[in-house]
Amino acid sequence: MLASKLEPFLKRYEEIQAFLSNIENTSDLAKVTALSKEQKGLEDIVEVAKKYLNTLESIEENKTLLQDPELGELAKDELKYLEDLKPKLEDEIRVLLLPKDPNDEKNIFLEIRAGTGGDEAALFVGDLFKAYARYAESKDYKIEIVSQSEGSAGGFKEIILLIKGDKAYSRLKYEGGTHRVQRVPATESQGRVHTSAITVAVMPEAEDNDIQINPNDLKIDVMRSSGHGGQSVNTTDSAVRITHIPTGLVVVNQDGKSQHKNKESALKVLKARLYEMQEQERLAKERESRKSQVGSGDRSERIRTYNYPQNRISDHRINLTLHRLDIIMQDGLLDEIIEPLIAHYQAEALNEANL
Repeated sequence: MLASKLEPFLKRYEEIQAFLSNIENTSDLAKVTALSKEQKGLEDIVEVAKKYLNTLESIEENKTLLQDPELGELAKDELKYLEDLKPKLEDEIRVLLLPKDPNDEKNIFLEIRAGTGGDEAALFVGDLFKAYARYAESKDYKIEIVSQSEGSAGGFKEIILLIKGDKAYSRLKYEGGTHRVQRVPATESQGRVHTSAITVAVMPEAEDNDIQINPNDLKIDVMRSSGHGGQSVNTTDSAVRITHIPTGLVVVNQDGKSQHKNKESALKVLKARLYEMQEQERLAKERESRKSQVGSGDRSERIRTYNYPQNRISDHRINLTLHRLDIIMQDGLLDEIIEPLIAHYQAEALNEANL
């Protein structure tokens, strides 16, 4: 019975609440922080669980009143409402009972990089960056540009953003992959449609206990920042290149004027990339015993096409096509794609979990 599966969550929530409300326990800051985080993670299911259990109780109460000459009609109307509400709450609970992605609550690094298509690909990186920025604004997320490399005709060869906000990873984790754009470039005199591609990587921001880096595994070089054509853009050695020797991963940051800040930003991106590699290995092992691949963010997978002549945006993973590309990009209305994606992967997970 679904109600019995909710009892451990309610009990644990009450235990944490009792501990945190005892002022004698507040001196253990590490434990208080960990429990507060755990409590926040339980809030959604506890809220729905209480509503569900109250609904079950109210259904039984109204059934006993059906034969009452004064309250029978009211009970009948209330019972219909409650019995319609019950399966909706059950569906919500089943989703909340699914194993949680440990990264769902985290901030993310979003890396958008030009692929095939030269200048046109770089221009589309700029367009997609603006769409993500508008989307983040609509969610009250905060955006920091960690590094950027401008294209020669505009846009970006690559741009890396840190997006901070409630459950940022859970909303954007399915954006990773190859995004294809079909449109007439501004430089095309014949009006021919060109196809270009860019890649998006979504990496959860690694916390201190997520990944450990041995300082001896790092090669750190400093140099002068450079702009287009290699010209120096400042006179100090503020640019930083960090190489992780065991994996060969290289991160360069030259956006800030401070060498210290550039090094700090580069280390954060390096940690995120190493953590992403670690997570991909974990997911690969899990998939060996699972039927489907859920939201891997594999950059080699072509996930979406943006066709400007037909005003069409298509997500190939769920066969979703919308003919309002202009509005979606202009206003950052990415939930029109993200919501169906989340629903699709939740349905797959529910099917596999037999909930």
